[in-house]
Amino acid sequence: MSRIGKKPITLPKGIQVDISKENLVVVQGPKGSLTQQFHPDMIITQENGILTVQRPSDGKLHKSLHGLTRTLLSNMVVGVTDGWQRALEINGVGYRAQLEGKTLVLQLGFSHPVRLDPPQDVLYVVGERKSASDPLPLFVRGIDKQVVGEEAARIRNLRPPEPYKGKGVKYLEEKIRRKAGKAGKAK
Repeated sequence: MSRIGKKPITLPKGIQVDISKENLVVVQGPKGSLTQQFHPDMIITQENGILTVQRPSDGKLHKSLHGLTRTLLSNMVVGVTDGWQRALEINGVGYRAQLEGKTLVLQLGFSHPVRLDPPQDVLYVVGERKSASDPLPLFVRGIDKQVVGEEAARIRNLRPPEPYKGKGVKYLEEKIRRKAGKAGKAK
């Protein structure tokens, strides 16, 4: 039995879940609404504020879908109650980020500023630097974990961190393996 798949999902107050016969699940909460189509073989049930996922057989496909379905459902519930956030850091001299309305304007060492419009239900938040040498924090927030992760990856991909000085955009928890520069001329 899947350790993740057999765990029940407890629904917080104020969360509504609608499950159709084709396993189209709609989760509504205070932050918004998410809809996802799941594999029709999976058995998703809701009783007394608890969601459970069961599989019809112990076949390889059903085993692999069991934990996946439960995790995706749990991510939907967390997204509409608390939301998801991905933290980034911008390192480098002259590298800046600012908001113009909802549009994110990034100065990343190019000859032009990079303008990014957020997808639906995604919000950019630019933090404050504590000192001039500290990295600039940037947060991507939203209710859909997949969309938040993809948007954070899109921003990081604009200027990935380089290994010599560490300049670029990186995830907050990411560790950059630093390299030594040129050794210099021996005299």
